[in-house]
Amino acid sequence: MSNEPPFSLRGLALPAFGPTVLFCLGEGAVLPVVALSARELGASAALSALLVTLIGVGSWLFNIPASLITIRFGERWAITGAGTIGALALVAAGIAPHVPNGLWLLAVAMTIVGMATSVFNLARQKYLTEAVPVAFRARALSTLGGSTRVGVFIGPFAGAAAMQFLGLAGAYWVGAVAMAAAAGLSLTIPDLVARASGNPDGAARLPEPTLRSVASAHALVLFAVGSGVLLLAALRTSRQVVIPLWADHLGMDASQASLIYGVSGAIDLLVFYPAGKLMDRKGRLWVAVPSTLIMAISLFLIPLSAGFTGLLLAAMLIGFGNGISSGLVMTLGADFSPERGRGQFLGLWRFIADAGGTGGPLLLSAMTAAVSLAAGIWSCGVLGVAAAAVFAVALPKLKHRRNY
Repeated sequence: MSNEPPFSLRGLALPAFGPTVLFCLGEGAVLPVVALSARELGASAALSALLVTLIGVGSWLFNIPASLITIRFGERWAITGAGTIGALALVAAGIAPHVPNGLWLLAVAMTIVGMATSVFNLARQKYLTEAVPVAFRARALSTLGGSTRVGVFIGPFAGAAAMQFLGLAGAYWVGAVAMAAAAGLSLTIPDLVARASGNPDGAARLPEPTLRSVASAHALVLFAVGSGVLLLAALRTSRQVVIPLWADHLGMDASQASLIYGVSGAIDLLVFYPAGKLMDRKGRLWVAVPSTLIMAISLFLIPLSAGFTGLLLAAMLIGFGNGISSGLVMTLGADFSPERGRGQFLGLWRFIADAGGTGGPLLLSAMTAAVSLAAGIWSCGVLGVAAAAVFAVALPKLKHRRNY
């Protein structure tokens, strides 16, 4: 369109998306081995599973402090610091088997990695929200979401290669190097020189809004659209567990389950940019409702599959639905965030999303224990229908609150 600002994402590609790929590569390298490390250190199977969740719990609980850190030090230094601290935490995890109370060191290290992830994610989202014109916002944030997926996808392969020579510790060294490289590359992120240019003179000198005042002023958006975001996040994390569980239920071996999961992930990676372009051209509703309904339908279909082909087709469908939703949560958060108090708002926004991400697998577990695995999967499908309904009602009504 002729009235779009002369802007290209290519100029931001390396400094904005490169650190994300590297940081998430580091995270992806260690995720498959945390439970194995815990078992090697003498933890029970239940305790080992708990240690894996500490990254997510640390990220969830640190979202609001992360917003304050980003406001205090700025986006570039927050991203750089998060990469550095994440790298040091992974070094500590790598040496845990060689120190007294190594299990405790591993637990603390994983929690710190989660906290660093929270700061990194919030700061990069806030940076792109302010650095990219609104007309390109969904494409930028969808690409950011895609960069995350690329890093997490590559990470386990890089970690596995290093473990051939260094054992389990090799994954942690790969993760530490990747996060340190992310920190170094983050130093090239351009300053937001025009940050205050659209504000009245003196606006930057006004006192920063408090977390409570931001929450109060935007309570309707946080409750209404935030409910949809919470449901979407629960849906996304549940689908990661559902595919291997149903494959095991059907008696498939690990290689078959991995192949199905990998094909689903590959489709996920292929569609993030077209989805962002669609959101920029047609609006967020064009992706929010279809993506959640597609994932819901695929979850309803999975328990009906009786073999490899049926599960593969359902997994491909859920990969497509998740792929087109790439960046949706970040884009909606950016849309509704105020210019003053943006950091606090995004901290609250990410807290809501991560709460959903934590709750989805819990719902699946509870329904599976109470009824059956099929009932647990169907209950997760209901989350998708509910998310679509919330978005269909809330987004049109609150459109005037967006930065358009």
